[in-house]
Amino acid sequence: MVNFGKKLMADQIPEWKGYYINYKLMKKKVKQYGQQLQQGEKDRRRVLKDFSKMLDDQIEKIVLFLLEQQGMLASRIEKLGKQRAILQEQPDISGIAELREAYREVGLDLIKLLKFVDLNATGIRKILKKFDKRFGYRFTDYYVTSRSNHPYSQLQQVFKHVGVGAVVGALSRNLAELQERQGSYLSIYDQPSSALKDPIIDMINSSVDKLTRSTNFLRFLGQHALIAHEESPSTAGEEEIEDQKYHFMSLMLNLVNTFLYMVNTYIIVPTADDYSVSLGAASTVCGVVIGSMAVAQIFSSVYFSAWSNKSYFKPLIFSSIVLFLGNVCYAIAYDMKSLTVLIIGRLLCGMGSARAVNRRYISDCVPARIRMQASAGFVSASALGMACGPALAGLLQWKFKIYMITFNQATLPGWVMAVAWLLYLVWLSISFKEPNRATEVNDATQNPATGQRVDIGQLENGLAQPLLTDSENKQNEDEDEEIDDSEEAAEDSRKPATSIGSAYRLLTPSVKVQLLIYFMLKYAMEILLSESSVITNHYFSWNTSAVAIFLAILGLTVLPVNAVVGTYISNMFEDRQLLMVSQITLLVGIIFSFKVTSTYSAVQYVASALITFVSAEVLEGVNLSLLSSVMSSRLSRGTYNGGLLSTEAGTLARVVADCTITAAGYLGVGKLLNITLLPSLVICAASITCTFLTYNSLF
Repeated sequence: MVNFGKKLMADQIPEWKGYYINYKLMKKKVKQYGQQLQQGEKDRRRVLKDFSKMLDDQIEKIVLFLLEQQGMLASRIEKLGKQRAILQEQPDISGIAELREAYREVGLDLIKLLKFVDLNATGIRKILKKFDKRFGYRFTDYYVTSRSNHPYSQLQQVFKHVGVGAVVGALSRNLAELQERQGSYLSIYDQPSSALKDPIIDMINSSVDKLTRSTNFLRFLGQHALIAHEESPSTAGEEEIEDQKYHFMSLMLNLVNTFLYMVNTYIIVPTADDYSVSLGAASTVCGVVIGSMAVAQIFSSVYFSAWSNKSYFKPLIFSSIVLFLGNVCYAIAYDMKSLTVLIIGRLLCGMGSARAVNRRYISDCVPARIRMQASAGFVSASALGMACGPALAGLLQWKFKIYMITFNQATLPGWVMAVAWLLYLVWLSISFKEPNRATEVNDATQNPATGQRVDIGQLENGLAQPLLTDSENKQNEDEDEEIDDSEEAAEDSRKPATSIGSAYRLLTPSVKVQLLIYFMLKYAMEILLSESSVITNHYFSWNTSAVAIFLAILGLTVLPVNAVVGTYISNMFEDRQLLMVSQITLLVGIIFSFKVTSTYSAVQYVASALITFVSAEVLEGVNLSLLSSVMSSRLSRGTYNGGLLSTEAGTLARVVADCTITAAGYLGVGKLLNITLLPSLVICAASITCTFLTYNSLF
């Protein structure tokens, strides 16, 4: 992979060469400013003034050319509009076909212009980050804020494509109306969500979506999964290879595995305290029972991630068998009167966690064009499993015996999940198709931004991800900064991390803060969920069914909340703003949860739990989105990838939280709530402080 300087030179449209950002010159200037500061030739204020002026000049050059090209496109559309008016009065099939092709030519040129803006916006963003890193300033925040908010802002033209929207709208409307509408009098404005047949329109909309950094519900959900979303295949051959690796039923089996595992995790939460008491332990030992699954998952995530380098089918088979055995052990512990067997059963369930395999399969074997939908499906399956687990436990309130084996509310979750995993194992053995790992994708790509006429398939390269934060630009940026002013990265700097230690050395302060936030939110959620049965029984005398309903309602808030945030709120605010606000809201929820008076009402508990849980859910999506942005490209692949690191951080948080519940239980159930909330409060306050200190690096 080449760095951004070489990518800029390679992707430039030759006749527009003089209008791109002079990235090479600006890199040299940044280096020169550093030397001048060291030698005392210039002070910091002069450096800031000179750099600001140089960047203003570069942006002005880009914007004036952009406006000129917009005007030319608008003029061509206006002329074509006059021809269309004539054809409406005197219809001519050949004339309509020629006019449609002329509009498509304008569309291709518009896409070239959007790619021109893409490269320049990326160059501006990269040179600002390089300047901040070199001098330790928060110059980017000042520059973007001061220029964007100015009434004569030129930066808005680059980053918000002011004016291009009108050209896009005019072109889309005319192309749509040229299509056969079977006599309909409706226009695209009457049916804004209707699918348009012309692929050029889809390509333009994809380009605009990238340029505005807009998100939608699927993209926001997909960010929760922290699955690598690379550029779309650039050739038909690469798409064919991806399609050969893709198998719909295998994808469904991975999503069902995710769903069943989350059900398995949370189905015991409403009854774990009663089960512990029936085996002669304290009710707060439920923390160890619940947390033992997370303890095993810390280790299973690593070996499953490594195993998925060689196979997907075998680890899924192993996972299903281990989970079947684990649930059987969990269920028979009641008749054996053994807490040890109970915990061994949960440890086996944790050893069967194949979420790393599920993530890896989506990342490696699902075509790029539907990978975001698959990622959203992964998150939706997890959320649905979280809600169904407690709800199912609330339904399993029977009590009977078959051949000296007891079936009751404590053991039925184990038996039900054992049967579920056995059925899944049969389905998996019959339907899963191992992808062909011998197939390699050709990395060569064809540059669509040329003056020559190219086909639509070539132009679709790179239109799936946001221009300002797409994975390729991020990888280029990381490599570019790791080697500083060198024009080409060393081979070692491109290889994925090969151990936990090497992965840790790649963590920048920003990444560490995001992992701390992830640890914090998982800790807060685990404290809330795992101790809910003990707390509600002690203060409100809730039975198992009431706890199950409460937890199910919490789980059901996940998708609606993400729908609102992903569709609306994330388009109105920056990710880092949402990150800070959601952390503060989470802190409020934690504070509101404390018992500070002699009485503790169910209203206070439920309200504080909703605030805490919803805030944590919003925070998780934003946190993982930012984590993927600030993380080194070397952590986007391989065994020790970003998904594994976040999983380990979250799993460790769950372990610590569950151990905290059990340890605090020795001081009495009456003190359990406040003692377990105190670490949540401290960690949340610390994460807010760290976010504030790294705020200007989160972009």
